[in-house]
Amino acid sequence: MRIRTRLLILILAILVPAFLAAALAVGYVYVEERHAQENSVKETVRAFALLVENELENTEGILHTLARSPALAEGDMEEFHRHARAMAPLRDGAIVLHAASGARLLDTRVPFGSALPARRLANIDTLARRDGADRTLVSDLFTGPDGIHRFVVQVPVRLDGRVAYYLSMSVNAAKLQALLERQRFPERWQAVIADRQGRVVARLREAEKFRGHLVGDQALRSFAAQQEGTVSANNLAGIPMHGFFSTVPDYGWRAMVTIPQDEMRRVPLYTASFLGAIMTLLLVLAVAGARWFGQRAAAPIEYLGRGAEELGAGREVAYTPQGVLEIDAVARRMAEASRQILRAQAEMERRVAEAVANSERAQSALLQGQKLEALGRLTGGIAHEFNNLLQTLTTALQIAALTSNQPKVQTLIDTCKRTVGRATALTTRLGSFGRLQDARLATVDPGEQIRGSVQLLRGVLRQGGGLEIDCADGLWPVTVDPLQFDLALLNLTINARDAMPGGGRLVIAARNETLEPTTTRPGGDYVRVSVTDTGSGMPPEVLAHALDPFFTTKAPGEGTGLGLPQAYAFATQSQGWLALTSAVGAGTTVDVYLPRSRQPLTPQQAARQGTALPRGAGRVLFVEDDPLVREAVVRGLEDAGFDVVVAASGDAALAMLDGGLDTDVVFSDIVMPGQVSGIDLAALLRERRPGLPVVLATGYTDQRAALPGVQVLSKPYEIEQLVALLGGLATKE
Repeated sequence: MRIRTRLLILILAILVPAFLAAALAVGYVYVEERHAQENSVKETVRAFALLVENELENTEGILHTLARSPALAEGDMEEFHRHARAMAPLRDGAIVLHAASGARLLDTRVPFGSALPARRLANIDTLARRDGADRTLVSDLFTGPDGIHRFVVQVPVRLDGRVAYYLSMSVNAAKLQALLERQRFPERWQAVIADRQGRVVARLREAEKFRGHLVGDQALRSFAAQQEGTVSANNLAGIPMHGFFSTVPDYGWRAMVTIPQDEMRRVPLYTASFLGAIMTLLLVLAVAGARWFGQRAAAPIEYLGRGAEELGAGREVAYTPQGVLEIDAVARRMAEASRQILRAQAEMERRVAEAVANSERAQSALLQGQKLEALGRLTGGIAHEFNNLLQTLTTALQIAALTSNQPKVQTLIDTCKRTVGRATALTTRLGSFGRLQDARLATVDPGEQIRGSVQLLRGVLRQGGGLEIDCADGLWPVTVDPLQFDLALLNLTINARDAMPGGGRLVIAARNETLEPTTTRPGGDYVRVSVTDTGSGMPPEVLAHALDPFFTTKAPGEGTGLGLPQAYAFATQSQGWLALTSAVGAGTTVDVYLPRSRQPLTPQQAARQGTALPRGAGRVLFVEDDPLVREAVVRGLEDAGFDVVVAASGDAALAMLDGGLDTDVVFSDIVMPGQVSGIDLAALLRERRPGLPVVLATGYTDQRAALPGVQVLSKPYEIEQLVALLGGLATKE
């Protein structure tokens, strides 16, 4: 027998079992692919049910937020009606308040005090009797008098540990349609949200036609039998479908996804056919490779030897298929190994260069921060002492103004007040390089803040210099020190004016930006305030030191070198950053990035009218280490009617309170000698005497007064403001 025949028999002995194994593998793949597809759809349905739960929880969250309204707690139904009406759905919905007895108290569909509409059509009362009324309830679908399908979400409102009201929101069922459309199900799939009774609440396609209809009988029986599962039947449109459903947690609704039965079979069949074709092709190639290997057995081995030499020399190995599975696998690994070695070498070089650059940037940022920190400590200490002096002058002048009726004396007092105001602005500038002061923070609209400074900025520019304001609509609010914001804009405008001696154009723009995080800054939502001039620009050597304190290119006496550093310090203290770009002849752009604030805008305080000092009552424990401040403020508080007890330090105040001192409110400075600062005192009182109100005052501090319910006054404060604040807290107590 010829050797060729023997080889053929050997090949057939190998291939016949391989063909049988391939056929079994194709069948196994078909079954597994079918199971995998079903499991995938089941997971999709479970996730879909969780999305429906999340959508219902959003409505529940609105009601819980409304339930915590102070107006409702105080029984101010008219104010609560306005609040509820502002939060009610814009179209086809309403918020209704019921008493614990079930009586309707108000309805946002009608004005307050008007006759209330007829009782609701939802089955909330039935659910309350079945599941209990002290939990969130979601009704089944019902049709309102206007023919619109709705459902109701109800939450209990607890006051003093008991259910006092029930708050419910009527929601248009079409609201859930957007949830279905966002899921981007395949074209032939159908998705349905059904209530406990099996009525269609939302449907991916032909929603208006089938909303309110019951799902098929088979689906209803499956819903009644189990929380999740499968169902095979014709859908409402008469198409044979294979469906998967799951129960929405906590609410009892059903989320169901159905797929045409022919599509369920098509994907596994296609996968199995594709796998069979590949296996057949591989078997054919194996026969050809075996014959070719018999003729060229030595060539691949020589090829591997040459590849090993290239790899040893550090050069990339070019892969050329040899037709032998094992040798080709080794050759591919050798080629990939050579490429990985070269890539690793290039990556190592790149990382070394990047590490060096990052180190240089970090060193530069560290030096800049150390410079500003040192300057901030110096100016902050000066500002703290100066503010104590200003507080004494402010209080004394206000008391003098209230006790004197001589016009000449009043004129002199007004002059002194204006001087104190200028000194206060000066201390604020001194504190611009220190840490951010909580008492001066405000949440503002950056566009309004910029537009409010236009008149001041125009007065700074020379004749021939144009100012343009370009603030986008809908700017996000930011939490900053408004005075430092204005001061930063003023400093940048002065720098731009000096860079445009012959006139030019200054553009101040503000935009919302969402940034991705990098190695040097965090990501998130920011408002970018850009100040761009058409001036002479800065060369690289000047640009490298432009943010250094006291660095200036101006002649002695013409500049302090604190303009750009103040803007840099403002951006950093506001949890943002400043970016500076400039080129000779191309002008300069300063970008200040301020993080978006989630707090509501701070209301502007109206100026107090009249000259009479407001009256107060109750005992005030006044904690202040500066004797001049104590003398002036105690006089003002006593004139207003308070009984004032004085402590010279936080340690002394704590000892007095622990000794049984009875007081209605504590008013304390923050920075004091001893072991207990004002912030420490407030924190200790929250633990030992949680009902005692605490007000803090500061001229400057490195500490952050982040205590809920503790108000902070900035020195120098108005005595009328202090009396009104303490009087209100003492009355509440």
